[in-house]
Amino acid sequence: METFPILDNYCNYMLAVLGRSELTVKEYRYDLICFFRFYKKDHHMVPQETEFDQIDISDVDEKLIGRITTDDLLVFLIWLSRERKLSNSSRARRIATLKSFFKYLHSKKHIIPSNPAYDLETPKIGKRNPKYLTLDQSKELLEQAYNSPKETSERDYCIVTLFLNCGMRLSELRGIDIDDIHGDVLTVIGKGNKERTIYLNQACLDAIDEWMAKRATMKIKPAHSKALFISKRGTRISDDMIQIVIKDLLAQAGIDTKVYSVHKLRHTAATLMYKYGQVDIRNLQMILGHQSVSTTQIYTHVDDEQLREAVKKNPLSGFKPDDE
Repeated sequence: METFPILDNYCNYMLAVLGRSELTVKEYRYDLICFFRFYKKDHHMVPQETEFDQIDISDVDEKLIGRITTDDLLVFLIWLSRERKLSNSSRARRIATLKSFFKYLHSKKHIIPSNPAYDLETPKIGKRNPKYLTLDQSKELLEQAYNSPKETSERDYCIVTLFLNCGMRLSELRGIDIDDIHGDVLTVIGKGNKERTIYLNQACLDAIDEWMAKRATMKIKPAHSKALFISKRGTRISDDMIQIVIKDLLAQAGIDTKVYSVHKLRHTAATLMYKYGQVDIRNLQMILGHQSVSTTQIYTHVDDEQLREAVKKNPLSGFKPDDE
């Protein structure tokens, strides 16, 4: 996807300095490409019959960026709402992208004299409970992966097992090296390039052992010899391939792939640990690598039914004083 030097530099800054994940940077890049295509079309800088996805933005430079106003950003956001029918949460992400990009240009690189995104307001987003697989669905997904006739079944089963038992992020799982595993202790690099320790249970250890036995029979390219998860080509497995693997297995298990995805497996692991493992919220925060416990608290919704039952079981629940 053709971009322009300033955008490329910003994305490199996000990766190298801010430690954002590749997936996050990919989303921000997409948002900004969308904005600059809209800007050029809205300002009649391309023929109006030009297909939106074909608008060339490789000529975007400091001069063009310097002309962008807050009104331009607001018109873009209105377009996203009316034409693209984006929800408040989706528009909130675009606003976060614009605020981050223009802050970088103004405060870090001093390319623009003022920040047109400074006063943008983020729409209110209602709190939503995270989507997660039930315990039975999780078991069915594991069975589908384990019994798969595919040549990669050991690898795919190991991937699903780690997701569902450890609550890892996609980037964390993909980045695992063999050297990161010491007994039942796994070290991963999480958000913000922070190192995090994950303790492996027996299911994870068994799955890793089975995959390592299969991995030993594969021809692996030298540059990828340390990677735990390998593709058929002998290279570290990609984010896209992991997503494809999970989507296929979800479909085979009869689970709606429009609702559930790789990230929902992280939600599932957290929910199952909280609901069935009696894991303290602070410990769950550490397991998931959340910076703030408020982020982890979205998983406490699963105990609503248990709390309701607990109140009903209060010995005073059936007590009513006699009328005098």
